Amino acid sequence: MRRRSVLLAAGTLAASIATPFTRAYGASTAVPVLDHQIESAYDGRSFTDLSPELGKIRGLSAGTILVTFSTTSRNQAMTLLSASDSTRPATEVAVCVSAGRLQFSVRHDGVVKQNHLTRTMYDDGMLHTVAVTVSAAGTTFHADGRPVFTTGQRNFFGGAPGLDALNVARNRDSDHPGGEWFYTGTVTRVAVHDRALSEQEIAAESVRLDLADMGRISAVLNSDTPAVWLITGDSITHGALWTNGWRSYAEHFQERVRWELGKPKNSDFVVDSGVSGSTTADLVAKFDDRVTAFRPKVVSIMLGTNDVATASTGPAVYRANLRRLVAQVRALPGGAIPLFQTPNPVDVDRWPQRTALADYVRIMREVATELDVVLVDHHAHWLETGGGTTPLGLLGDGLHPDQRGHLVLARKMIRDLRLFDPASRVCRLEIP
Repeated sequence: MRRRSVLLAAGTLAASIATPFTRAYGASTAVPVLDHQIESAYDGRSFTDLSPELGKIRGLSAGTILVTFSTTSRNQAMTLLSASDSTRPATEVAVCVSAGRLQFSVRHDGVVKQNHLTRTMYDDGMLHTVAVTVSAAGTTFHADGRPVFTTGQRNFFGGAPGLDALNVARNRDSDHPGGEWFYTGTVTRVAVHDRALSEQEIAAESVRLDLADMGRISAVLNSDTPAVWLITGDSITHGALWTNGWRSYAEHFQERVRWELGKPKNSDFVVDSGVSGSTTADLVAKFDDRVTAFRPKVVSIMLGTNDVATASTGPAVYRANLRRLVAQVRALPGGAIPLFQTPNPVDVDRWPQRTALADYVRIMREVATELDVVLVDHHAHWLETGGGTTPLGLLGDGLHPDQRGHLVLARKMIRDLRLFDPASRVCRLEIP
């Protein structure tokens, strides 16, 4: 198998500002055998040659490769760190960003020892830290301090004898003496440890730390084990009437996961249990019917548009209900993952009883922060899109998103869950 086909075959230098997905990181105590603070921008031709230090890592059978980077383009193969045999065409150990996905591969004389790609994407221009650990237990990818993919295979530098070249931002072999798989973007640091670091140690090495639940959602997306995604809410989630025959945001998300991510993700199931008119109190009361019955792994909740117009679910009750729903989700068998999605803003001139919706959105944000729940903030995104005002052109009746509004909801959800791919039909869909 040729080198590029292997890459395709598997299924700002400051730290980023914390978001609802992240927490600040701490100080590291792990001591690497190789460590370079590079802070270099690469243009698709440039690279950093670290070959004189290859002896520090050659032959390691276990350890950790850690790279902090941000991308400025999307290419099919971009090397973060590669140790290779420059005299042969197919021997290397490489960590890459390939079409946005993280990749780790080990080959010797053309024999693939292991080659894995995540489904989650990291070419969003933000600063990320990826760590690949290899031990007797197998290989684990960590992204921003959280494990996102694990396999039982355990090949490391020792699995590719004859290594004589070590490069950042390129791979080098006998067929490409000047290099290939060049990187575009910034690499601020590369390090190698001679043991598999713990999750806590990797978190301390990371420039940003994802919420634990963000890592768990990424792990569900990267796993081949079938999962149920439960998306619930009110008429907006239901997609009733105002989609005008087009897909709702839940249906767009289903297409992205169950079809576009390929097998075996088509064995995942996306269930929409949104019910028109629902409030958080309704979902608490009907939790077993609308959530538990489906044995979900991830539970998305978008509610508040009706709570704000219901006297019995004032702000204090709404807050208490959200907290209770998070507890109920996390108490499900297997420990399901809660996901909050704020409702879109509405035209308060047409719907004056929902003037205080922004206050309920603020409460959802506060509960998400307090309980470390991943939050997709549509309300803020829509106002930003509208220049600070509600984009009325995305609403069918001033309250419910129309088909264009649902596509905006879907893209925001897809992007925030690190599934955005400009080559995807869902992601590039345009509605006339």
